[in-house]
Amino acid sequence: GLLAQVLDHGHAARTEHPVHLVQRAHRPAEVLERRLADDQVEGALGEGHRGGVPGQRISEKDKTLDVAQRLRSLLTAQGYRVVMTRDSDVFVPLGMRVAIANSYSNAIFVCIHFNAARRWGANGIETYFYSRDSLPLASAIHYYVAGGAPTPNRGVRRRGYYVLRNTRIPAVLVECGFLTNPAEAQYAQSSAYRQQLAEEIGRGIRERSLVVNTSTSSNRYAAAGTVPLQPYLDLTKVRDPDLSRSKHSSRKSSRSKSSRKKSQQSSESETKKRRSPKQNDAGGSTP
Repeated sequence: GLLAQVLDHGHAARTEHPVHLVQRAHRPAEVLERRLADDQVEGALGEGHRGGVPGQRISEKDKTLDVAQRLRSLLTAQGYRVVMTRDSDVFVPLGMRVAIANSYSNAIFVCIHFNAARRWGANGIETYFYSRDSLPLASAIHYYVAGGAPTPNRGVRRRGYYVLRNTRIPAVLVECGFLTNPAEAQYAQSSAYRQQLAEEIGRGIRERSLVVNTSTSSNRYAAAGTVPLQPYLDLTKVRDPDLSRSKHSSRKSSRSKSSRKKSQQSSESETKKRRSPKQNDAGGSTP
């Protein structure tokens, strides 16, 4: 059966999607999690996923929920048991989403998101995973989503987002494009494009068992009927400037403000000392 956690997408809330649960003989449960654009905790991919960043004028939570619901319909029609972490505009805590996913041992967890960055030119499709067992699922979904999207392939990435790090079943997070990029924001508003995303994610889920590692074979191309294991960038050790710049900038700005404030307070303190009369031992002032 497929367990699609309550999808509430987004990068926090965006981390949530309703999940559907579909029972199917000999098929693992798949979990889809969709987050709300304002509930991005721990696994935030930038401030834009929480409250938005300059240039983001489209709500992520509505678009991700729509993709998740379309995906649920497709999987249910194919015999999967799908469980959504959310099926409406509500906030589901990250811990609860993980608990829902972990309550199903024969399942997979899929988080559906749209990205955001301060640099409007940032664009492309990304798929995240954390555990080694999740790489085949990430590879299959990314292979089809990135392969069918009219936007750059930013690759598969390993990162310790809360919902990926704490689930005990295969778990991935799919970033379906940047809402801060004019072209990709336009795609996201198209129902036909959101349907295409749902179909490609669904195909990746169905064909995850067909993933093969071509790097260890003399034939570097996947044979017909198979899906190539995707190379990945380990972001547990490397930072992506598009997704971390705003965070670093915020910290730098905060440190700078704190430093200026301390300097100002120190200067004011010294000025007061110079202006105040000295006190003698008897408590009187010394001229």
